[in-house]
Amino acid sequence: MSTPSLRPHTKWGVAVALGVVGSLLVGLVVLAFLWPSKTSEARNLPVSITGPAATVTALEEALDKAAPGTFDFVEASDRDAAVAQIQKRETYGAIVLAAPPAMPEVLTAPAGSAVATQMLTGVAAQLKAQLVQQVTTAGGDGSKVEVAVTPIVPLADSDPTGSGLASASFPLMFGGMLGGVLVALLVVGAARRLAALAGFAVAAGLVLTVILQTWFEFLPGDFGVNALAMGVSILATSSFVVGCASLLGRAGLGLGAVVTMFFANPISAAAVPWQFLAEPWGAIGQWFVPGATNTLIRSVAYFPDADASRQWWILTGWIVLGAVLTLIGHFRARATMRVPQALLAHEAEAPAEVVAEGH
Repeated sequence: MSTPSLRPHTKWGVAVALGVVGSLLVGLVVLAFLWPSKTSEARNLPVSITGPAATVTALEEALDKAAPGTFDFVEASDRDAAVAQIQKRETYGAIVLAAPPAMPEVLTAPAGSAVATQMLTGVAAQLKAQLVQQVTTAGGDGSKVEVAVTPIVPLADSDPTGSGLASASFPLMFGGMLGGVLVALLVVGAARRLAALAGFAVAAGLVLTVILQTWFEFLPGDFGVNALAMGVSILATSSFVVGCASLLGRAGLGLGAVVTMFFANPISAAAVPWQFLAEPWGAIGQWFVPGATNTLIRSVAYFPDADASRQWWILTGWIVLGAVLTLIGHFRARATMRVPQALLAHEAEAPAEVVAEGH
């Protein structure tokens, strides 16, 4: 004999509605991850350019006519200035023009963006084709035309395509979120939660740097600086998640996950230059933890001359926000608990007062 269910059956309409809502949520998740890549297009890519004024103007006009709005040219006084702009992450590459018979040169930064490097390599091929045609028309030997493509900031030998570094962005984000969830669920007390977050960030930063730099050799640069960048990035995400949970309870965990995974991560521009995302989402994404993390780690590892202060401050701001939310939630919970305790104390004292009055 089967035991009857203690819970009443769900109404048919509610069951169907829940299925529809679930399908819509799945659609939203897919849309959140695929929409940025679907709507992204090559545009406003900062590229240095230097050479004779007339030649520079002619090339800019030709490229803008062939692909309107693709490049945002930044003038450089000479090749050295163009190299400096690349190393400071002011541009993704450079086109160095020279008066004939000198050949043009295209400078790239594969560590900055594989997509931008491919585009500039295509520009080099176009320049070579044009020069071959000009030399051949003038009766010269077109086979001697060469347009050098020089990588100024190459990727690590163990990660020549940059796929390893790009793939690490999601585990970084997810690891920070997972650490925040564990601390929020298993650690009680605001000070203890903050201490646990600090310990988690230090340990995670060291472990991830050992894996990505020492073991896989995806990252060059200073081990300590890379570990600090990893730890700060992890702490920014986990601190925000714990802050949301402290303030809103389990609903805060959901809010932290939604903001981090389904909003900030898709617009972080981990695989393409942020300028390629639909405006203004590319710029907005750089103010959230995943976007700032991607930029910071590439900068400290490959571009030591770049100014990464904005990314450090952005991540610090998220850490402070998480800590403040944690403290607000803690003190609000204490204030809420004081009221019932005061009522209990008053009830306990009331009979004694009555007896005293009776005497």
